[in-house]
Amino acid sequence: MKAIVGICRIFVGILFIISGFIKLNDPLGFSYKLQDYFAEDVLNLVVLKPYALGLAVFIVIFEVLVGVFLLLGTYVKFTIYSLLGMIVFFTFLTFYSAYFNKVTDCGCFGDALPLTPWQSFYKDVVLLVLILILLLGQKYITPFYKKFTNVIIIFLCFIASLSYTYYVLMHLPGIDFRAYKIGVNIKEGMSIPEDAPVAKFNYHWTFEENGTEKTITTNGAYPKVASKFLRYETEEIQKGYEPPIHDFSIEKEGEDITDAVLNKEKLIVVVSYKIDKAEKGGLLKLNDLFKRATKEGYTVIGLSGSLEEQIKKTQLDYQIPFNFYATDMTALKTMVRSNPGIIHLEKGTIIQKLHWNDAEKLELK
Repeated sequence: MKAIVGICRIFVGILFIISGFIKLNDPLGFSYKLQDYFAEDVLNLVVLKPYALGLAVFIVIFEVLVGVFLLLGTYVKFTIYSLLGMIVFFTFLTFYSAYFNKVTDCGCFGDALPLTPWQSFYKDVVLLVLILILLLGQKYITPFYKKFTNVIIIFLCFIASLSYTYYVLMHLPGIDFRAYKIGVNIKEGMSIPEDAPVAKFNYHWTFEENGTEKTITTNGAYPKVASKFLRYETEEIQKGYEPPIHDFSIEKEGEDITDAVLNKEKLIVVVSYKIDKAEKGGLLKLNDLFKRATKEGYTVIGLSGSLEEQIKKTQLDYQIPFNFYATDMTALKTMVRSNPGIIHLEKGTIIQKLHWNDAEKLELK
């Protein structure tokens, strides 16, 4: 039992630290995931949406520290019951998401390791079993170091976690796991290989026949029956290939200009998924950014998911001289974790990405 508890202790502790650090690297992305869970059609906790970022920071730091507690063997009861409470809640959440198909990625390991809802649920069930073993064998969990040494290690881990979180929020994630990382060509990321698997579906057609319902399944063709049609449902039996970048497009007055933009050289793109929520300090820097970039022969455009009226008002208030084009808000959130953010493109290839705090570091050739 002592050996089993020891193995579980190391595995669970390391897993929580890794999971916490991955989300610590991108707390803003984790806050977006929390907002998905807080939505009306999921948990209906809309009142918590404004506090999503604060909750995200607290959860990820707590997750890292609890993993450290477990490895050090300190505050055993607090640690185990904290782990148990967290995993029970997350197991419920992942089952709810999987069963009702509400949130398609739990965000457990951020963008580093996307998991389907059912994969997340099974992972949580395994962790629940391991934590129950720790609960039953908690007497075998003993400290590695003396109390003072443990306190120093925990304090340093807390300061390091807090400092790193602040850094990535004020700049950008230290490690970019997303599809829009530096060096990626957006056009290539949107392409689908010729031999890529195609999604296949079964169509379940329901008819009324002699007062009873009858269901006929086809691969898409409408059944040749004379009965009264009631409804149909689709069932995906084979998942098709989904390119890494699948939700990116740029529109100008309803016209798709994606290819034209992605073929441009020396292009600076200012990204603001919601311009009325953009940081004022960042908006104030855009005029100087435009002057500096255009002087070196660059084209500067903006991408936003906001309404045209909001964009025009912001342009007037902050004297922003370049045009904004319409792009999906979720895609813009994924592109750069800053509002506004700055991206340097060369024929669709991402050369540089910057938080607005680092606008002065934009390298212009």
